Amino acid sequence: MRSITVENGERLGRRYAYNDLVRNKGINAALVVTLVLSAFLMATGSMVLERLAGSIDRLSEQGEPPDFLQMHKGAYDRAALTQFAADHEPEIDEWLVEEMLGYEGASLSWTRPDTGETGDLAASRIDNLFVTQNTEFDFLVDGTGDVVEPAAGEVYVPVLYQQQYGLAAGDVLTVRTDAGPHRLEVQGEVKDSQMAASLSPSSRFLIHPDDFEALSRAGGATPEIIVEYRLADGGDANAMQTAYEGAGGLPTNGPVVTGQQLRIISMIGDGLVAFALVFVSLVLIAIALLNLRFVIRGTLEDEVHEIGAMKAIGIPDRDISGLYLRKYRVLALVGCVVGGLLAIVAANALTQGIQTTYAQAPVGIWTFLVPLTALAAVYVIVVGICRSVLRGVRKIEVVNALVHGSTLDEKQTARRARRQARWVRRTGLASSSGAGVNGRLALLDLRAEGRAWALLPVVFGLTAVLITLPANMVSTFESPRFVTYLGALERDLRADVQFQEDVDGVKDRLIAAMEDDDRLTDVQTFAYVDFHADSAEGRARLRVAVGDHADGAVRFSQGGMPRDGQIALSVLNADKYQVGVGDDLTVYDGDQPVTVQVSGIYQDITDGGQTAKMSGEVAEGASAYTVYADLADDAADPGATADAYDAQFPTAGVKPTQEYVRETMGVLTDSMRGAAWVALVFGLGVAVLITSLFLKLRLTRDRPKMGVLSALGFSAKELVGQVRTKALLLVVAGTAAGLVFAATAGQSLASAGLTAVRLGITDLTFIPNPWLVYVLYPLLLLGAGCLGVALLTAGIRRADKSEWIRG
Repeated sequence: MRSITVENGERLGRRYAYNDLVRNKGINAALVVTLVLSAFLMATGSMVLERLAGSIDRLSEQGEPPDFLQMHKGAYDRAALTQFAADHEPEIDEWLVEEMLGYEGASLSWTRPDTGETGDLAASRIDNLFVTQNTEFDFLVDGTGDVVEPAAGEVYVPVLYQQQYGLAAGDVLTVRTDAGPHRLEVQGEVKDSQMAASLSPSSRFLIHPDDFEALSRAGGATPEIIVEYRLADGGDANAMQTAYEGAGGLPTNGPVVTGQQLRIISMIGDGLVAFALVFVSLVLIAIALLNLRFVIRGTLEDEVHEIGAMKAIGIPDRDISGLYLRKYRVLALVGCVVGGLLAIVAANALTQGIQTTYAQAPVGIWTFLVPLTALAAVYVIVVGICRSVLRGVRKIEVVNALVHGSTLDEKQTARRARRQARWVRRTGLASSSGAGVNGRLALLDLRAEGRAWALLPVVFGLTAVLITLPANMVSTFESPRFVTYLGALERDLRADVQFQEDVDGVKDRLIAAMEDDDRLTDVQTFAYVDFHADSAEGRARLRVAVGDHADGAVRFSQGGMPRDGQIALSVLNADKYQVGVGDDLTVYDGDQPVTVQVSGIYQDITDGGQTAKMSGEVAEGASAYTVYADLADDAADPGATADAYDAQFPTAGVKPTQEYVRETMGVLTDSMRGAAWVALVFGLGVAVLITSLFLKLRLTRDRPKMGVLSALGFSAKELVGQVRTKALLLVVAGTAAGLVFAATAGQSLASAGLTAVRLGITDLTFIPNPWLVYVLYPLLLLGAGCLGVALLTAGIRRADKSEWIRG
């Protein structure tokens, strides 16, 4: 008997689900589209992240990058490196010193013999390093993962330049040297497990040892080295960095990077769009859930008589809920399946560049498990919220359902009646004070049924957050004031004198030229001095910018600028040395300890985010110098002035400060800009879709009310105006609330995300583009709302109003 009942229930459930899907095609189609978009973005984002991680891992297997590396320019003591490796023999598995020749982009040009095309790499601001193939580890590999061995006269170029300039086998790369041009034939491109990341400041060209010797003798290059270490299994790269910096006598004139940092840089630079897709998906899921709650509650109210009848004949609440739940399970399943299939196509397109830059990610269990888990999460969340809303079936009383057509019990019905009576007395049309009747009716309806209309402002609020957060991030990264987040001054020109033999001489000549130049004013110099301090992992190098920090231009999250006997630390250094504002920190100048007080903590993403500042003056002997200057004429072109100084002092790295910001943040900003476009397109599309879906349901429910108004003499134009007034008021209110949230709490969300990836920024203050965020985007959202309203209210003029009175 029980099996027959279950079988009948299954047939009834399938029949009801089918009939409802057919009867409410528009509503169900809109719900499916929202669910498809949610599932599509979630699955696509997760697949891109999985493929990116797989590609990075695969290239690491092929190229065997170091776990810890130190770049260096200038002389060094190889015997000291050998002794350091011997002292840490259990921890160090392998080590090597790779010699490199660095060239500016303007020194490299290319020719395509087949077509006669020519060009150069002058537009590139990254370091171009010529190297030979390593024999121990850190290999440069081709597209199949094989270690490349060029012949004499051949060169393999980085994938970056192959993509940017189309360099291919047969092209000729010419290197300008002091002795004349040195020509190399391009044989292909190489993938670099160490410098493949889009945020990497350097790239490596692979040549034969004979060509390397010839370029070394020809002059015109900047010799550099990378000291690289592969650690034994379980080795701690951070501890090795601390030991290296504390050893003394080792080459340290350059950036230091760990393998974990290389991976994070790769994931951030190339995975930002994927993170944005996941964020957009989460917002869309929230919107979809709000819509489902609205639709389900509306369905229960519309079909309350049928529910009452089923309860009256003894059908259990669980079975009644199951009838409705079955339909939403079908919709969720369809959305996840279609979204997942679309995600496969999109992920393949989005990962083509990633797999070209890194490696072909292997297909494994995670390739299928990650997107399936993401889709399953979407399905479970959707079904779970549906099940939660459908629990309201248990609260429906048979008498109220059959007699009054209400889903409320007696107490809830009485409370609603008292509230409505108060609203009528307080807001009757007699108290209109001259306001238009149609506008007054629209406001009264909103006040009386505010909860029923709440979906629209919430959706537009979420959409406003969705599209403005990425836009605010982009405008912040591009703002001239963002330089203060880089631990730098907001000045017109910046020169970095570092990583060369005659640092003091170049600095002195540069400062003399700038101070004698009538075009410049406020020339200011900071010297970088290497101290040491004790961290939890041992004594580590602490690189300090010494100079006059009194102008207070750098943004501090805590405290302020250092004075005599004080030091200011970057966020990551404060965390590394476990100190806060007011604490004492002992630093070592050689073997001489000096106790200083921490005056402030600031945000900085340069030099791995580990920087410091002290007040004072260093005339000679610093490892590097940074020189700032302003233009005396505000209308002058910083770029032209910087180019003139760069030609006169080619090793000083003179450039406009804003170009320095673009070089530091350019790839990250470009990725964020792509994410902002994704959010904008999907946000506006969802705004139109949800507005249409919501109004379709509201107009269906409000037909009896509108039929009465029509019978009382209100024209179709007036009825349309009332609906549009209500919808657009809520759209405006939701958009405004979303903008306020994005400008306040949105900063905390962005700061939390940046803190999690340890970039060195923990408290981001948006620098928005007001015309974009507070004018154009709100107008676009209002336009999307107006479009949705216009589409759904167009049918009111043609409808038979007399049918509406009968419901």
